[in-house]
Amino acid sequence: MPDSLSIGLLGAGRIGKVHAAAIAATPRISLTAVADAIPAAAEELATAHGAAVRSIDEIMASDDIDAVFITTPTDMHSDLIEQAARAGKKIFCEKPIDLDVQRVRDCLAVVEETGALLMVGFNRRFDPNFKAVRDSITAGSIGEVEMVSIVSRDPGPPPIGYLERSGGLFRDMAIHDFDMARFLLGEEPVSVSAVGSNLVDPAIGQVPDIDSAAITLVTASGKIAQISNSRRAAYGYDQRIEVLGSTGLAKADNIHESTMQVATAGGFTKPPLMNFFLERYMPSYHAEVATFVASALDGVPPSPTGDDGLQALVLAEAAFRSNRDRRTVDTNEI
Repeated sequence: MPDSLSIGLLGAGRIGKVHAAAIAATPRISLTAVADAIPAAAEELATAHGAAVRSIDEIMASDDIDAVFITTPTDMHSDLIEQAARAGKKIFCEKPIDLDVQRVRDCLAVVEETGALLMVGFNRRFDPNFKAVRDSITAGSIGEVEMVSIVSRDPGPPPIGYLERSGGLFRDMAIHDFDMARFLLGEEPVSVSAVGSNLVDPAIGQVPDIDSAAITLVTASGKIAQISNSRRAAYGYDQRIEVLGSTGLAKADNIHESTMQVATAGGFTKPPLMNFFLERYMPSYHAEVATFVASALDGVPPSPTGDDGLQALVLAEAAFRSNRDRRTVDTNEI
């Protein structure tokens, strides 16, 4: 196997910049070329990292590029995965693979047919705190998992223009939490109950989309996961998980801007929460890239896989139908 990995980055937007920085900080991997529909964005990011600007087709055909990072808008992901697989590239793709479940299945069939390496970007699995909770479960520290609680609330909603293309709260925002629920439960949910509302901004309802949701997942053995989502948290970026087991509990609390506290006669005060996902989850992006390198160069099985991406989208689709139809949805319907 080669001892280094050359990357073509497809997409120079916000998440593309995050991955470019993580690539730059990771051994045995380098950014060779950048493609973007906006030439100035590609040029700026390529210049910052000593890379070239090439078209997507040029990157796919380049012999000096081993792998691609797909960080384009979601509606391009599945087509680019298939193109890269047929070009013999190793593939990292941001979530979700597509907004349509059948389209994801068709895409994964091409990945399997070509034997391509595909890793999907559910970065929260690599958060040191969340990973420590999973490790405690694996070690048997809290016995058998019985209930999982996930709180995921943004400080404020993204622009309406983003929401119009996002696929909705369940497929765009909550899909991270569906993956985390699977990661912690250790079993596949078989039923989904979801309710959603517009409590933050009436304009979101005109998209149409929701901005607040409560979701319950149940596995065949009866394990339960509860997810709370909101597009508004006035106190900062609220990211917490808790796992109740038969002999104990494991949890990961929010991360504050610092660990400093002030104590007076009036009580204890501490700094606010980190206010943006880039601050909160930057270490996870670095660990994610390092895992992709290990898969591409050392033969370590990639994780999360394309199937992980599919299963999270199945749960998102089930949640969408549950909220729309006001009923519990079995995942075997999807």
